[in-house]
Amino acid sequence: MSYFAGLDVSLEETALCIVDDAGRIVREARVASEPEALVAFFAACEMTMERVGLEACSLTAWLHAGLTEAGVPAICIEARQAKATMGRCRTRRTATTRAGSRRSCAPVGIARCT
Repeated sequence: MSYFAGLDVSLEETALCIVDDAGRIVREARVASEPEALVAFFAACEMTMERVGLEACSLTAWLHAGLTEAGVPAICIEARQAKATMGRCRTRRTATTRAGSRRSCAPVGIARCT
């Protein structure tokens, strides 16, 4: 089974949302916004990620490098493209729904690698 994750990154912590290939939410969590903490989370959840999407922000290069060096298939999602895609949705915007938005964008190919 394939799994996809979306990360909504802030300076202190990152909201994560993981779904399976059918789009069902499998896990949601909050983790410190540090590469080591994110890598440890993905290792502990014991699910092989097909793709992990994170929106471009000030921490993106650092987090992307740490994740990819550890073998996590991280991609960067450009904010304008994510906003355009998610603008059609009428959901309450929280860190978790934004993480879910990144996750929704990851498998459909609107992402650019950093």
